[in-house]
Amino acid sequence: MRVIRAASAALLSAAVVVTVAPAALAGDNDQDITSFGFSVSPETVAPGGTVTLKSDGCAVPSVTVTSGVFDTVTLNEGRSGNATVDVDAKAGAQYEITFDCKGERGTTTLTITQGGTGGNTTGHDEGTPSGAHKGVKAGYGTATAAGADTDGLGVAEVVTGVLLIVGALGAAVVLTRRRATDGRA
Repeated sequence: MRVIRAASAALLSAAVVVTVAPAALAGDNDQDITSFGFSVSPETVAPGGTVTLKSDGCAVPSVTVTSGVFDTVTLNEGRSGNATVDVDAKAGAQYEITFDCKGERGTTTLTITQGGTGGNTTGHDEGTPSGAHKGVKAGYGTATAAGADTDGLGVAEVVTGVLLIVGALGAAVVLTRRRATDGRA
């Protein structure tokens, strides 16, 4: 019976850690942590180029995406959408993009590169310097100060760590109880 109580206490403690840990990992400067995920791809584009906007995990069926560099886009039922960047967007500028899920807002930036000048000798798309099309890591997990490494601990890593600790504690309790019982017999 004591083993069951110890296991229950360990599981309750794990639930508390899983609930509190993401908030504790998020510092005061982490303003763009949202309950839903969002991305812009590519994150660097030439004036007149097209970006793909994605959102997932929003409880309402639509997410509104706004920016000063393209018209407002509504993403329905978790589907992605495209936006065409204004042809007069200033090269080298960064524009804020806001994703709005039922009043909860997350932001990211879009960088504008030089337009197609015919100097493309790499065979890559003019929209990105390397031709790579990468989305912005935003939403789930933890955010960091601008320019810092964003590959910190996410919710999945925290949950996995907590489960490993709870399992180790549970095994220790069982082994301790067995040794105590074996010593009496």
